[in-house]
Amino acid sequence: MSQELEIEFKNVLTKEQYESLLKEFKISKEMIIRQTNHYFDTPTFSLKSLSSGLRIRETHEQIVCTLKEKTSANIHLETTDVITEEQAKKMLAGEGFFAQTVKDKLIQLQIPLEELHVFGSLTTDRVEIPYKGGTIVFDHSFYLQCEDYEVEYEASNETFGKEIFEQFLTEHNITKQVADKKIARFMSALKG
Repeated sequence: MSQELEIEFKNVLTKEQYESLLKEFKISKEMIIRQTNHYFDTPTFSLKSLSSGLRIRETHEQIVCTLKEKTSANIHLETTDVITEEQAKKMLAGEGFFAQTVKDKLIQLQIPLEELHVFGSLTTDRVEIPYKGGTIVFDHSFYLQCEDYEVEYEASNETFGKEIFEQFLTEHNITKQVADKKIARFMSALKG
């Protein structure tokens, strides 16, 4: 189990900007990690109403269940448990909830666990590289016949991170266009 504050800044990219950044930063295919997020909520969107999100993320390395709670515009409190493939399968099938720390937090938030269900999945090809004291992330996501591209900057300080990220956008001639969280983009596409 881990709990940490995630400070991140996101911006939409065009396909051309994304491909240009991969070339500029000399990103090889081996550096791109595929991950799939499976999103949960209740039928009445109890988590969304709290500006929170719940997901299981699968990569080739591990499977984690994460609850994200918004604390400010660019900061989220993340509660994460590593789970097994078998536990993930059962959770995705609605046969129990095996991420204990996340479960405890959901109970505190008065989320009815028995009503949680998966409402969709989103796959992302992700590159993470160290950049000016933080991490720059290039994402290409696929979901519901949609594709999109974004750049994120993860920092340990909100003021410092915002400054570095805005400088990055300016240096690469990228128009500032804040990207919604993946779960929000997925939900928007789902409503169609």
